[in-house]
Amino acid sequence: MWTGLPPGLLRMRRLLLVVWLGLLTLAAGVLPGLFLGPFWAAFAVLPSALLAWGWVMLERNWRSWRYAERADDLLISRGVLWREETVVPYGRMQLVEVTSGPVERHFGLASVQLHTAAAATDATIPGLAPAEAERLRDRLTELGEARSAGL
Repeated sequence: MWTGLPPGLLRMRRLLLVVWLGLLTLAAGVLPGLFLGPFWAAFAVLPSALLAWGWVMLERNWRSWRYAERADDLLISRGVLWREETVVPYGRMQLVEVTSGPVERHFGLASVQLHTAAAATDATIPGLAPAEAERLRDRLTELGEARSAGL
């Protein structure tokens, strides 16, 4: 059964988009328009268009992320144009981390990062609720220890 990411991740990413592109809009168009003339205010159109496009693309990207805990492995799927599916066998996991930066903590989010011996199969699940991230970390660690005991 697939599990999607919580909407808090989308809210956080959209807020960051508005803040950064809002500042860029001010710097590129509004301030030059005020000080140099109305012609220069047209430069505010590009960051504004990027904001509208980014708003839609962030939701599409957020909807594309999902993960599934299966009997022998964890499946992570993401991507809109280029679909990427990562399969991490429980027995191959070496380290499962829960991380949360200052912005993520403000929004009540955490990420689970899985490390394996092969760097190409390292995987991350962003934007989980901290309780879900800790539950997933504990479950994956337990399953990893049980599966690797037979090696």
